[in-house]
Amino acid sequence: MTTSTDRVEPATPGEQILREQVASAFASIRTAALTDRAVAVAFSATMYWKLRDPIILAWLALHLSPALWRPLWVAFAQDSRARSRSALWARRYSNAILMISCVWGLAPLLYLPRDDPQLTALMIVVMMGTCATGALSVAALRPALIRFIAPMMTGLIIALVLRADLISLFLAACCAAFLATTLKYAHQQHRVLTQSLVARFEKEALANQLSIQMAATQRLSEEKTRFFAAASHDLRQPLHAIALFGAVLQKELQGQECGRHAASLMRAVTSLANSLDAMLDVSRLDAGVTVRVIQPVPLNTLFQSLNHLFSAWASENDLELRLRASPLWVRSDPQLLQRLLSNLVENALKYTVKGGVLVVARARGEQVWIDVRDTGVGIAAEHLERIFEEFYQVDNPGRDRSQGLGIGLSIVQRLSRLLDHPVQVRSRPGCGSLFRLVLPAAAGMETAAWQSESSGRFRLGAGRLPRRVLILDDETNVQEAMLALLRSYSVDADAVRDELQAGKALAEAVEQGRPYEALLCDYRLAGGADGLDAGLRLQSRYGPALRLLLVTGETAPERLQRVRDSRVAVLFKPVGAATLMQALAD
Repeated sequence: MTTSTDRVEPATPGEQILREQVASAFASIRTAALTDRAVAVAFSATMYWKLRDPIILAWLALHLSPALWRPLWVAFAQDSRARSRSALWARRYSNAILMISCVWGLAPLLYLPRDDPQLTALMIVVMMGTCATGALSVAALRPALIRFIAPMMTGLIIALVLRADLISLFLAACCAAFLATTLKYAHQQHRVLTQSLVARFEKEALANQLSIQMAATQRLSEEKTRFFAAASHDLRQPLHAIALFGAVLQKELQGQECGRHAASLMRAVTSLANSLDAMLDVSRLDAGVTVRVIQPVPLNTLFQSLNHLFSAWASENDLELRLRASPLWVRSDPQLLQRLLSNLVENALKYTVKGGVLVVARARGEQVWIDVRDTGVGIAAEHLERIFEEFYQVDNPGRDRSQGLGIGLSIVQRLSRLLDHPVQVRSRPGCGSLFRLVLPAAAGMETAAWQSESSGRFRLGAGRLPRRVLILDDETNVQEAMLALLRSYSVDADAVRDELQAGKALAEAVEQGRPYEALLCDYRLAGGADGLDAGLRLQSRYGPALRLLLVTGETAPERLQRVRDSRVAVLFKPVGAATLMQALAD
């Protein structure tokens, strides 16, 4: 036995328009019918009162017959498939309109008075008025429009012509002109209604296409985000191990001839780590996990930190880097502001071949302007609007890696929005560029309440390193690198692969009277285990004395948000040796 399934084909534009026209016509059919009957009753009563002709009552009975209207709107309302059968209901509606019009057309043929000009005028006015007003209610359907106007006025014209007197012929001509004019304007009204429906459906189609394209774009964006998150995580794991092994090697070879090779290796690793950190910054800012902490910030201290970061780079490239000392203070987040200015200074140095970069701050009322001015290649006007886009670089079609990834200014724009510090740009090709940061001024203070994280200084005096550290990470090379680094600083460290092994190691350490003081835990463990949950469970079991530090290569926005919500200290791979040791010391 076979079964068939009814397939609903998508409606064509013509079918959609017809559906709306039929729905519009039937929406007003009941009101139109009641109005038509009321006019017919009043008109017939007046004519019968004057003429006493029984034919008038017969005509009224015909006009009031339920067969003309009521079954039509009741049947339409009860038809569950009415929208899919619009052509059928359009024909039924037009036929009903034709019958009503024919009944009206019979009236002048049956009882138009010959010797009473007032009643003749009354009939003409009533017929014309009914024709004009009724045309508006049926204008949605063109066949119904013609069938309503033509029979009614044709009956009146014929009745007047049959009188054969001059005045009646003149009135017949006037009625014919009225018929032609009404048809013309009714058709125009129908065309306007149809065009409005066409425009509506075109807009709906465009909106539907736009929503489909937006959904496809969103899917592609999500796929891209997942891809970059996975790729970033997989790249960060071995790079993290390389950075730690390199730090150990550099420390062991310090003062030896081959130590310069280790230093070169670490510079290359740092460059790669900076590129990944830049992408991580974008993920953090897009995910909304970067929180600003607004406070008074001394610009002089900030400029000293920037000079420490970039003076060597400028010297190596025979460039002059000047950061003018400033007594000004601003209200901002010190770490995020330094990151923002670092990107501007780095961008300026990168695109400056000769001359140099000037960083200066000026007070302007309740604002402070920080200008980063360079004598570099400059930016053409057509590129100014695009320089803040990700991966967009002027005059670098070959993606020269020495010019970076092209996301430094993208991070600048995100940070400026987060901090509410507008960035203004002016540039001339061949003459250099000016990036101006506008910040709110703050009153000066005696001491700075912050210390730059990016300075790279690691002072053991800032805190005590834990005596024993347990590493929970399923990557063997990462375990070996972290163990080598920690042991080079005389820290007793062990490594395990999963939560079960970590629990056993922690329990044994407690029994031996040598508990671990810190747990270094990766976010993503073997078998898809959640390192954050595992670390929190272990910490709750062994008390707050076991400090938890999360070390992860995750960049997915939802995971970054989850880490932030947990309030667990976190470092993002690849982690430099100084940064890791400082975090443990703190």
